[in-house]
Amino acid sequence: QVQLVESGGGLVQAGDSLRLSCAASGRTFSGYGRAWFRQAPGKEREFVAAVTWGGRNTRYLNSVEGRFTISRDNAKNTGYLQMNRLEPEATAVYYCAVPDEQYTLPNGEDNYDYWGQGTQVTVSS
Repeated sequence: QVQLVESGGGLVQAGDSLRLSCAASGRTFSGYGRAWFRQAPGKEREFVAAVTWGGRNTRYLNSVEGRFTISRDNAKNTGYLQMNRLEPEATAVYYCAVPDEQYTLPNGEDNYDYWGQGTQVTVSS
C-alpha cells in the first residue's frame, strides 16, 4: 500500500521557520517529482513547490520563492519543505504529492496521483 505521510507542522510565530517532511512507503517513485500544496481555510488548494527526482530542478509559488526550499532524500524516500520567515498568510494544511508522470513538475493538482493526509501549519502574528 502506497502512503505519503507528512510531519513537522505546528504553531509558530511570524518570522519563524518550520521544516516539513513527507515520508513515502510502499513504492520508491523512481523518476517522479515530489510536490507540496497547501489549503488555507475557505480557500482552494494551491501549489507551493515541486522538485524533480534528482533534485536539480525546482518550481515555486511566486510568493514563497526565496523563503521556502524544497528538497528530497531519495535514499530515505522522503521529501522536505523548509519554510523560513513564515507569515500568517502561510497558515494552511500542507500536503505532499507525487505527480502522475515521471520527470515533470506540474503545478495543477489534477496532475498528481498520490497525496498525503496533510499537516497543519499555523502562523500567528
